[in-house]
Amino acid sequence: MTKLNIQGMTCGHCQRAVQEALEGVSGVSQADVSLEEHNATVEGDVDVQTLIAAVQEEGYQASVAS
Repeated sequence: MTKLNIQGMTCGHCQRAVQEALEGVSGVSQADVSLEEHNATVEGDVDVQTLIAAVQEEGYQASVAS
C-alpha cells in the first residue's frame, strides 16, 4: 500500500480526476482519494514515481506521505 499527499484538489471533480488517473496506472488494484484529507491510498504493485507522475499529468502535486 502506498499513501500519497495530494495538493491542489478543491472539489469533487478534482478528486475524481486524481482517482481516475491513479486507477489508470498499470498495476494499481485500488485507489481511494480523500478530498477532505488531501491524500490518496493506492494498492497494487506499482512504482511510487509512476503514481506521482500520473497525478502530476492531471495538474496536481503529489508526494509520498510519511
